[in-house]
Amino acid sequence: MRRTPLYDEHLNHGCKIVDFSGWAMPVQYQSIVQEHLHTRKAVSLFDCSHMGEFSIVGEEDIQAFNRLVISDLTKIPVGRCRYGAFLNEDGGIIDDVITFRVAKDELFVVTNAGVLDRVSAMITSAVKDAKDVSDVTAKIDVQGPLARDTMARVGIDAAVELKFFHLRMTKWNGYPLLVSRTGYTGELGYEVYMDNEAAAPLWRELMALDETAPAGLGARDTLRTEVGYPLSGQDVDETRTPLEANMDPFIAWDTEFVGKEALLRQRDAGGYDRLTPLKTADRRAPRHGFQIFDGETAVGVVTSGAFGPSVGHGVGMGYLPEGYQEPGRQLVAGPRRLPVETAEFPFYTQGTCRD
Repeated sequence: MRRTPLYDEHLNHGCKIVDFSGWAMPVQYQSIVQEHLHTRKAVSLFDCSHMGEFSIVGEEDIQAFNRLVISDLTKIPVGRCRYGAFLNEDGGIIDDVITFRVAKDELFVVTNAGVLDRVSAMITSAVKDAKDVSDVTAKIDVQGPLARDTMARVGIDAAVELKFFHLRMTKWNGYPLLVSRTGYTGELGYEVYMDNEAAAPLWRELMALDETAPAGLGARDTLRTEVGYPLSGQDVDETRTPLEANMDPFIAWDTEFVGKEALLRQRDAGGYDRLTPLKTADRRAPRHGFQIFDGETAVGVVTSGAFGPSVGHGVGMGYLPEGYQEPGRQLVAGPRRLPVETAEFPFYTQGTCRD
C-alpha cells in the first residue's frame, strides 16, 4: 500500500490502518462514533493526501479541460470553486471533481483516489500541458464548528474570512498553502493543500491544540452520509449518470462535454432512477448492496448506509425508480427485510458548513 506523508503520525496516535484504493489510510483512532461526534462539536483532522491534484495553466488548456467536465469552468471567478464530474460517452460518472480558479489563467483540480490513474491519463492526454501533482501534494481537512478559530490559532489567518466554496493562496511558516472551504462533513471546515514536506509540521501544530483530534475514514463516511454527500465509486460510478445522481444543478447544458448527447437523451426521455435518501426508525441501517423491496418486488439497491450518530438512527441512500422517490414511502431492504423509509437530504440539518 502507498503511504501518505502523515503515515507515521497516524501510527503514533494508535490508529487502525486499512487499504483504501491502494493507500494505507487510518480508518479509526478510538471509535468511529466518538470521532464523528467530536467533528460535530469541535474540530477533527482528516488526512486526505491520497486524493489526486492537477495544475492546469493557460487559456488553451483551460478550454480543453472544460470539455472534460459537466460544469462550465470558464465562468468561475478567481478565488472560487466549482463541483462537477467526468463522464464517459454514455453519460456514466467516471469520477466527481472540484475545480479551483487560483488565478485568471490557472486551475487547480482535485479528484478521488479510486480512479486516479484513469483520470490522470484522461486529463493529461486531452490537456496539453496539464501537470499531475498528486505525488507531491498533501491535504489535511480541518473540520468542525471551531475550525475557524483553530486555523487562526496556528497562524493561517487567510481562512478566517473565507466563504463557502471559496479559496485563498497563503503561506504558513514559509510553506505555500491553498486553503479552501469545500468540506465533506457538513460542518464548517477547511481543506489545506501543501507540499508533502509541510504536512507533518502542520499536522503536529494543529494536534497540539486542545480542541483538535484526529479522525479516520470511518467517521468521514458517517459524517458525509448524514448530510447526503455521495462517495465516488460507490454512490456514483459509470453505471449512473449525473441526472440519476442529483447533479442536475451542476450540468452546464450550454457547453460541450463528453457524454452530453447521452445525458440529453436521458433528460428528454425522463423516467430514470434517482439517488434517494433512506432512513430507519432505529439504530439498524441499510447497507451497501442491499436490494430494496416493495413487498416481494425488488425495486432498487442501497449504495451507502450507516448508523447516524448525530441523528440517532440508520441513514443511507440508494437508487429508486419513479414512484418511489418522494419522501415517506415505506419499503424494506436486505435479506432480513429491514424497514426503511424514503426521506429528504440532508438527514442532519444542524451542520455549520455555511456559517
